[in-house]
Amino acid sequence: MTNAAPARSEARNLAGFVLIALIWGSTWLVIKDQISVVPAPWSVTWRFSLAAIAMFALAAVRREPLLLPADGLRLAALFGLMQFNLNFQFVYASEHYLTSGLVAVFFALMLVPNAVMARIFLGARFGGRFVLGSAVALGGIALLLLHEYRDAPPGMEVGTGAGLVLCAVMCASLGNVLQGTATARRQPVITLLAWGLAFGALGDAAYAWVLHGPPTFDPRPQYLAGIAYLAIIGTVATFPIYTALIREWGPGKAAYNGVAVPVVAMALSTLFEGFRWTGLAVSGAVLAMAGLLIAPSGRKTGG
Repeated sequence: MTNAAPARSEARNLAGFVLIALIWGSTWLVIKDQISVVPAPWSVTWRFSLAAIAMFALAAVRREPLLLPADGLRLAALFGLMQFNLNFQFVYASEHYLTSGLVAVFFALMLVPNAVMARIFLGARFGGRFVLGSAVALGGIALLLLHEYRDAPPGMEVGTGAGLVLCAVMCASLGNVLQGTATARRQPVITLLAWGLAFGALGDAAYAWVLHGPPTFDPRPQYLAGIAYLAIIGTVATFPIYTALIREWGPGKAAYNGVAVPVVAMALSTLFEGFRWTGLAVSGAVLAMAGLLIAPSGRKTGG
């Protein structure tokens, strides 16, 4: 019975991993509608403003502290600006140039900078199975990317979109590593996320106002439902689970979620964006999933 608790913990982590992949795989499609009328920076602002309010409400319901110490607030500000400001501003901008499936594919590359930065800044170590699994998964991602590039509509600025997504990946990776630091581990998860969202939303609002002027909003029910879904389901319901995975597994392994997400995103893209599953795309998806199976299941060490 001594192994029962770790087994339950790992099962809970795996269940959270799958849930996040399913939810985040759907958010890419919703984002596409969010940038159809309202400038992307304002859509990001509304999403994370609502998410911040909901996360503070969740902290209050759970009776977690609503304030952080000075070092916690500094970390929340930096993490929030990386994760909920710069990261998502680049993501939303990229969807002007790329399909939602292709953006999701690019984001799967985050496992590489996550693992490297975790090794440099947190002292996390990864073994041969992680390297092999990453190589196989990246091979699958490369095939999916090649398929999307070949299938891109005429005139689509893939290069511009790719550059924006890569900037988003680096910002998100920095945000992930910050969540794995000793300072972050001392803070209550929900409270840290609430403040990170608040700082991120402020950064989003400032960025939106400078680039696009006063606030813009779309009263369509579809737009409002999208904001609610992205804020509550895509953020409040998932980021606490993802943060727990980062603390349990480390940033490198937690980023494997990004390998599963594109497959979900492309399945939805098949239904709503006309994505076609060629032999190249199927091979890429199979390799990406194989990488997940090869990757080690143990917890991170160090950091």
